[in-house]
Amino acid sequence: MPLATRYELPAAADFHVHLRDGAMAAAVVPTVRQGGVNVAYVMPNLVPPVTTVSQAQAYKSRLQHLDPSVTYLMTLYLHPTITPDVVREAKKAGIAGIKSYPQGLTTNSESGVTDYAAFYPVFAAMEEEGLVLNIHGECASDHKKNITIMNAEASFLPTLKEIHNRFPKLRIVLEHCTTADAVKAVEACGETVVGTITAHHLFLIVDDWAGDVFHYCKPVAKMPNDRLALLKAFVTSRGKFFLGTDSAPHDISAKKGPGNTAAGVFTQPYAVPYILTALEEAIARGDISEDQVTQELLEGFLGGWGRKFYGVEDSEEGAKKGERIVVEKKDEVVAESFKGEGGIEVVPFRKGQKTWSVSWA
Repeated sequence: MPLATRYELPAAADFHVHLRDGAMAAAVVPTVRQGGVNVAYVMPNLVPPVTTVSQAQAYKSRLQHLDPSVTYLMTLYLHPTITPDVVREAKKAGIAGIKSYPQGLTTNSESGVTDYAAFYPVFAAMEEEGLVLNIHGECASDHKKNITIMNAEASFLPTLKEIHNRFPKLRIVLEHCTTADAVKAVEACGETVVGTITAHHLFLIVDDWAGDVFHYCKPVAKMPNDRLALLKAFVTSRGKFFLGTDSAPHDISAKKGPGNTAAGVFTQPYAVPYILTALEEAIARGDISEDQVTQELLEGFLGGWGRKFYGVEDSEEGAKKGERIVVEKKDEVVAESFKGEGGIEVVPFRKGQKTWSVSWA
């Protein structure tokens, strides 16, 4: 039996979004709800990075000005200026978590971490206060150690285990998992450790991004068996993994212009539809079965499990309580691009291809 052609679901919650700032934010923030999402967990890797409570609050105000109907959950950037006192201030101010980036490995990560042990006092304070540690779980390439972008995530996993063992009550999210090894590592940890899965990693393997700049992201998509592991984790984890799109807009000039290609895939306008399309294609390949895709699964992965992990209530500012979406198999085609002021143009994932449609109930 194929998938149903229509699902009515609670509004989705995306626990990993890049909304940028300025003109780019003005172009992409309106696409949050377009994708069926009313809760956005906002990444702090602006320039300069968001490292203080006042910066996070000001950033949130700018986002609310662009679209006040979304609940924005704000984060700080793990940085040498983050101290236990900053953690306590962040908790009082309603900051949801602190994001760790490995130095220099992805967009705006020049101020990232080189030594996790140096932040153990910060992690202890986060554990005590209940802030979430969000980890971009990769090691920097080191050819002497045989580390490249293909095994950077697997090389990081011992560090995840070490942090979890030292701080067992610290809630940790291994962001944008891409490998079977990452799935196993998250599953082997206690209930305080979860993982997010993007929409695009449910589609892509290495062959897809090797020749297409609009499929290139960090961490890169890996092997077919890794994609299979993500799909199986999706349909069987019951809360250990949930949606974090890592939607990362870049102007077309940064993707196709001279110099290094910017890492990032833009999925925000079709966040929920892409998930249904990915599941449909996975069923057609025989990776999963249609009976595994239930109403309960979709409600959990697309928001329920993440809301529970983060303690997000429907009544929080921004999104209206009890909002619902309808996702349908129609003739929706992904737009060729999204344009903003100043000549900004962002190309979405799978442009020109069919996907599901989403509307607000």
